Amino acid sequence: MILTLDLTSDVPLYVQLRDRITEGIAEGALVEGSPLPATRALAADFGINFHTVNKAYALLRQQGLIRLNRKTGAVVAAAAAADPVFHAEWTARARTLLAEAIARGVPADEVMAACQSMLASFHTPQTKDSP
Repeated sequence: MILTLDLTSDVPLYVQLRDRITEGIAEGALVEGSPLPATRALAADFGINFHTVNKAYALLRQQGLIRLNRKTGAVVAAAAAADPVFHAEWTARARTLLAEAIARGVPADEVMAACQSMLASFHTPQTKDSP
């Protein structure tokens, strides 16, 4: 997986890193057990402070998306069932993003099409009832 960061963006770099890794997991490019680069190596690749990478990894660990271990480093964690608190939080964030798009004049059908396209780009694990 190739990560890209926008060094000129107003979005903090640790948030961008967290977002790109989360997207990689959702897209199936990073699967359970996939190793992530060492913090110092990733920081050197982007020319950023390693504490920035540490902060992104700490967020991912808190969210249960990666495991951190001194011996194995950072690896993608097994998918866990979403808890009710997480469900409420992501729903609220999605509502705000959708509201912003509508408030900025993006037609509802374009918003829906974009949502469907993005959702289709993510790897969704098969459930017991799926073919």
